[in-house]
Amino acid sequence: MIGSAYRALPIVPHPTLSLPMIRKRTQVGIVGAGPAGLLLARLLHRHSIESVILENRSRDYIEQRVRAGVLEQGTVDLLIAAGVGERLQKEGLVHHGIELRFGGAGHRIDLTRLSGGKSITVYGQQEVVKDLIKARLAAGGELVFEVESVTLHDIESSAPRILFRSNGEEVELCCDAIAGCDGFHGVCRPSIPAAALSIFERAYPFAWLGILAQAPPTRDELIYAYHERGFALYSMRSPQVTRLYLQVTPEEDLAAWPDERIWQELHARLETDSAWSLREGPILERGVTGMRSFVVEPMQYGRLFLAGDAAHIVPPTGAKGMNLAIADVFVLSQALREFFGSGRADLLDAYSQTCLRRVWRAEHFSWWMTSMLHRFPEDAFQQKLQRSQLDYVVSSRAAATSLAENYVGLPLARRLQPAEEIDEATTQLRPLPSIKEVLWNSDIA
Repeated sequence: MIGSAYRALPIVPHPTLSLPMIRKRTQVGIVGAGPAGLLLARLLHRHSIESVILENRSRDYIEQRVRAGVLEQGTVDLLIAAGVGERLQKEGLVHHGIELRFGGAGHRIDLTRLSGGKSITVYGQQEVVKDLIKARLAAGGELVFEVESVTLHDIESSAPRILFRSNGEEVELCCDAIAGCDGFHGVCRPSIPAAALSIFERAYPFAWLGILAQAPPTRDELIYAYHERGFALYSMRSPQVTRLYLQVTPEEDLAAWPDERIWQELHARLETDSAWSLREGPILERGVTGMRSFVVEPMQYGRLFLAGDAAHIVPPTGAKGMNLAIADVFVLSQALREFFGSGRADLLDAYSQTCLRRVWRAEHFSWWMTSMLHRFPEDAFQQKLQRSQLDYVVSSRAAATSLAENYVGLPLARRLQPAEEIDEATTQLRPLPSIKEVLWNSDIA
């Protein structure tokens, strides 16, 4: 049972301190209580696999932290199948299209029609986190907040360990595997020898100034605006709250952006030749977010498996960050299920390769959306290319279909089957079992 995962072992002296160390044991140690770590624990629990989640922030902090809010179809399906989708289905805003706005006119991309019936759902990351925490605690799972001094040890062995401090006590957590879900600035990725990793990254010459405003949405779908003054995005978080973004410089000073200037700039960039109004309201939050692309390969080392932002970052234009993290832990949960259930290690060995196929597709899509919609400084040639690309996307069904398929989300994972299972006539990769097949046609139904 998950409730007994945090099993105490004999107390031993701390290797460097005079304080005694508490030794505990679980199957999977999870570092980070964001959507990736929490969902992984949920999926493992439904397969009767023990886990302990460690988080250096407080519960209140991670439940109030505003992050991404666009969920792909596969992400929604997985959350529902995992038993944490009740509030999502009631409060999530289902969108069937997006609008590309440029040249004073809007052009709707019908996501549902072009993708064969799929859609996206607007539901804030903090709401996903709340739902997962509630489910975790209701199931009696171990979730330790505000841990300190987290370090990983023996990750290349079959018995990795996590050392940390909690409530003034030194703790050693012995595991069979560790999931690094602690974000870009976490401790897990730096625990891997630098020589074992290859890093691929790109920085962009702009950032987003984002606001959360107490203003009912004017439109019920997202608007991506390409404008000579810079990119703007119109989004929402609820029927009462809008989420809006402006392209700014990476060094932008928030003090130089009073409310009046923000609203003036949003009106200018989102304007069209037809009648359209932007509702204003009190600004609840504001901040500047830099934009970068980042991937580390491989996403595993020994018994440490990286997931989400610990392994990859995408610019937010393509709405892929949280969805990639969800896809990672879906793959990892199935690999761990096989490992603990039958002793098979081939899926764990292939974890990085399996995830990276989808990661690089999402990286490309996010780069493409970013490059098409943002104003690059003093680059007239780039601006001509952008306008040509936008014209093509809204006038070509094939181009619009490609955008729609990527935006609503490709299959959560695809892996290479054993040689005898490959269709030699097509040599195509076959998809992993569907979410329903994995979660419902099993011993956890």
